[in-house]
Amino acid sequence: MREVLRVPAGGRLDLRRFDPRAVPAGPTGKAAGVAATAAMAERLASLQERLYAASTAGSRKRLLLVLQGMDTSGKGGTVKHVIGLFNPSGCRVRAFKAPTEEEHGHPFLWRVEKALPEPGEIGIFDRSHYEDVLIARVRELVPRSTLGRRYTQINRFEEALAQDGVTVVKVFLHISYDEQRKRLLERLDNPDKHWKFDPGDISERSLWPAYQDAYALALERCSTDAAPWYVVPSDRKWYRNWAVTTLLLEHLEAIGPQYPKGEFDVEECRARLIAT
Repeated sequence: MREVLRVPAGGRLDLRRFDPRAVPAGPTGKAAGVAATAAMAERLASLQERLYAASTAGSRKRLLLVLQGMDTSGKGGTVKHVIGLFNPSGCRVRAFKAPTEEEHGHPFLWRVEKALPEPGEIGIFDRSHYEDVLIARVRELVPRSTLGRRYTQINRFEEALAQDGVTVVKVFLHISYDEQRKRLLERLDNPDKHWKFDPGDISERSLWPAYQDAYALALERCSTDAAPWYVVPSDRKWYRNWAVTTLLLEHLEAIGPQYPKGEFDVEECRARLIAT
């Protein structure tokens, strides 16, 4: 899936060429997709345990999943499904909201650096440092010259993370304009979901083309060998969950964490223990 979903290198990126309802690879139906996702749980749990175990012997390897997407694209739902497949104690989840007054007083990457996973952990960002080149661009919160520098800063930051043992998996959850309307209506129709609805989301829909352009530019400029972007069709929630889970499995397998060898005499310890 890494090759199938990876943002192509070179040239101008046009998100209109990516079908949000597509099933480019893997299961073609919901039942099969749900079953296939569940089937990966045991392997993921094993790799997570090895990742943590390796850190006790000095390994700095860890994984960071970055989730970006329009409102209702399923960032929170993806986090819930991902966490359900891992041991939560080994995960560090951070949902980035609008910067606080303290955060505004620091460079834009400051709050991201503080939320990074420790060696052996799996980190998940619900939104991320990319908000500072997305909403900042659409809402014209900073000069264009500042935005240009931020793309470069992000690439340097992610390159440094990779060199320090962080595998960065950046996923754009791609939904359609019509699907977003459908999901917002579902929130309005269900009183239990009113807390998730913001009337401002309706006004934001008028900025859909601007956001699509901002995302396309961010993905284009910041999909690197060290930290590539992946576009996951997300109109079908079951496919979104399967695709993100598969990406995590493939990246953890590429890390290949191993249990460290014990620095003690096994037989001598066995004999001592039996004698107690």
